[in-house]
Amino acid sequence: MKHFIQIFLTILATVLCACGKENMAGENLTPQERAVVFGKATERPFSGKYDKFFGDGIYTCKVCNAPLYKSEDKFDSGCGWPAFDSAFPMAIKEVPDADGMRTEIQCARCGAHLGHVFKGEMLTKKNLRYCVNSISMNFIPKENIETAIVAGGCFWGVEELMRKQNGVIGCVSGYIGGNVENPSYQQVCTGKTGHLEAVEVIFDKTKISYSEIIKRFFEIHNFTQKNGQGNDIGQQYLSAIFVENHMQEEVADSLIDVLKSRGYDVATKVLPAKTFYPAENYHQRYYERTGKSPYCHIYKPIAW
Repeated sequence: MKHFIQIFLTILATVLCACGKENMAGENLTPQERAVVFGKATERPFSGKYDKFFGDGIYTCKVCNAPLYKSEDKFDSGCGWPAFDSAFPMAIKEVPDADGMRTEIQCARCGAHLGHVFKGEMLTKKNLRYCVNSISMNFIPKENIETAIVAGGCFWGVEELMRKQNGVIGCVSGYIGGNVENPSYQQVCTGKTGHLEAVEVIFDKTKISYSEIIKRFFEIHNFTQKNGQGNDIGQQYLSAIFVENHMQEEVADSLIDVLKSRGYDVATKVLPAKTFYPAENYHQRYYERTGKSPYCHIYKPIAW
């Protein structure tokens, strides 16, 4: 029996370690923070540090650091708590309160209590108010944030492997490079819109560099395949890096030069970034939500 318990504890420890550092933040919460995010308590109105705060940046979950809201979606509702009228794709889970009167909002990744959502108040054009406890969130200032947009086959796999790097705040699957506004998945699949399935990687540049992000991108897909990725063939599955400025272009070009100097026939194109359209919600964090594994993406380290 003692031997069985030891085996069980070993397996449990392995599983918990596999959850990554996302859950470690919950170990350092204050009693008041725990009362809110785990006990569903509510902080006093007008007492939270983000109530009247309107700095540029991204708000993340206090427990798992998943991105929740952008500062441009925050507004002053006068209610005494931070208010937002939009959230990151698939970031929020809505759960009816037991009394049937209100709808609770939780972090979709870890289940931490955030607050409540209210609809139909006509406070903004989106007619939506996420009423959030300041104590449920962290804030990352804009000057610490950078984005990288990469395309390397099905965005499910690219998103899954890119988001696992330390310093990555979050990833959004979407479409870029085409000539149709707000394309649907069905339209992109025809290969006629010019869009590629891509992933916007949002990262904290004080913790990881753009160069490290792009190196990782090359290490998770076959950058020598010219017609797609694996069995996914077509325009929408091509390999590309969409750069947002000259610095990003220089980094991408230099890394491609390194790969070419080592004999690789690099198919990846470096292109100027165009409008990035987030994909439908059911595409976001696909492998994380389903528990499945990428079918044509695997991490293969390169000795840079």
